[in-house]
Amino acid sequence: MRTALLAVAIVALAGCESMVAPRYSVTGDNNVAVKGLGVTGVGVGDFSGPAAFDPNCRLLGALQTADGLSHTQYIRKAFEEEFKIGGIYAAGSPSVLLSGQVTHMDFSSTRGVTGGVWNITLTLTSSTGRTMTATESYEFASGFVAQTACKQTAEAFAPAVQNLV
Repeated sequence: MRTALLAVAIVALAGCESMVAPRYSVTGDNNVAVKGLGVTGVGVGDFSGPAAFDPNCRLLGALQTADGLSHTQYIRKAFEEEFKIGGIYAAGSPSVLLSGQVTHMDFSSTRGVTGGVWNITLTLTSSTGRTMTATESYEFASGFVAQTACKQTAEAFAPAVQNLV
């Protein structure tokens, strides 16, 4: 009886834990690429999420992002940050407005037992009518124990988005 109660308590407590991805940070490679575009006046419009995305990691709970953003809002903010630091962002009246549709997003914290992967597909649409699709499959070491694996999975979201951008 005691063992059963202990097991139920552990599962109940573990199920409430949330793992949070760190705030997005601009990368040098992205900064060079953005500056190399030779444009200015770019705005970032609405981004919509995938039809299905399950943020739950094992029995620990949902993976979250910093500042309470959804995963799709996090990706949108990444573009905005990269454009700001790259000197091409226009908040008010942009010459070009980019909108996005995250068409696919999923992750695994158990790839090959101790590995993980984030899979993200994004279609960008410009106010000029042009579109482009980018896909990122970011592999990382996760771990065997659920708490470690989910923490690593949450933390791997930031570099996955950096690569996507």
